[in-house]
Amino acid sequence: MTTHTSSSAGASRARLKLTPTERRASVMLAILFAARMLGLFLLTPVFAVVAQTLPGGNDAARVGLALGAYGLTQAVMQIPLGMASDRWGRRPVIVAGMVLFIVGGIICALARDIDWVLVGRIIQGLGAVSAAITAWVADATRPEVRTRAMAMVGGSIGISFAASLVLSPVLVGEFGLSGLFWAISLLGFICLLIAAFVVPAVPMARASMAQARARDVLGHADLLRLNFGVFCLHFILMSLFVVAPGLLEYLGGYKSAQLWEVYLPVILMSFVLMVPAVFYTETRRAHKVALEVSVAALVVVLALMPLASHSFIPLVVMLVGFFIAFNILEALQPSLVSRVAPPDYKGLALGFYNTAQALGVFMGGAIGGLLASGGRTSTVFLLSSALAFIWFLTARGFKPQS
Repeated sequence: MTTHTSSSAGASRARLKLTPTERRASVMLAILFAARMLGLFLLTPVFAVVAQTLPGGNDAARVGLALGAYGLTQAVMQIPLGMASDRWGRRPVIVAGMVLFIVGGIICALARDIDWVLVGRIIQGLGAVSAAITAWVADATRPEVRTRAMAMVGGSIGISFAASLVLSPVLVGEFGLSGLFWAISLLGFICLLIAAFVVPAVPMARASMAQARARDVLGHADLLRLNFGVFCLHFILMSLFVVAPGLLEYLGGYKSAQLWEVYLPVILMSFVLMVPAVFYTETRRAHKVALEVSVAALVVVLALMPLASHSFIPLVVMLVGFFIAFNILEALQPSLVSRVAPPDYKGLALGFYNTAQALGVFMGGAIGGLLASGGRTSTVFLLSSALAFIWFLTARGFKPQS
């Protein structure tokens, strides 16, 4: 009996391990996703400041629109390209998407005014491959290990943004805004090579976006809550970074090339303080608690930012608090989507999730820029806090599966 039990336990542990193919596919797709998101995020920490070197760059509304523009075309193209990947395969669709991303980056690098940056960002957004990448992860993994693989991909977003906060000011200081866009295009080319030659080929799952129905996702209450949550998170992120770089420059006396000196300790401190929360969430299966507490923390931090924005140290402290919550939520939510979405329409659910994320990027950049252009910096923070409070109310009804 003991031998049989031990054998069953050993077989169960083996099933919960990633196979070599699953591990390689998951790691490569996470790297692909991280590199692509790094290419998108590199602009965020400094653009509001360095855009002023371009004609039209003093208009905060146009700067915010250019910052978030790729999110609009991402939102439009996510699901069509996800469905196209069901029909023609993940690899060719992702390669084509990365070509568009590279072309858009080159247009931005050669831009002589803010309007051409806007055009390039729109073209970058046409390469909306997030849903296709996450569907490829689903193809490459068994259901019992898929959540872990999805968490790897989701966690790469937070890591990419953290890296962008440090690398972006350094690249701008060395090579200027044009050089930053050339670096973004290079990252796109690296992603193209990974997608074309490195990620292993795997059979596509039978259940696909093409077979699923939109009303299945739109009628699923918990998926709607998660979609609204990722919209709010990226709306807040983009609106915050329409105004934060300028405040740090003004209050701390930092130039754009020196902002990494602020961002690096902020990110390191937020990651150190985030680890216990993530450990508690996973060991205690406290996903709902982590979700509610993190969103509540956003409400409080953003509500305090108008007061903190008059002094450098309080503003930095609030940024640390923001990034603790942001990093937890950025890793937690994609994992929760994978948990609650039924297998028959997991791909389509991820497509809607990525669409909501992209819409948040666009709306946050556009509305944040519009408010900042009128000198209403405090309004940006308070609007974000109000949005986070609405998110908190919706999150309370969330019922995660084990």
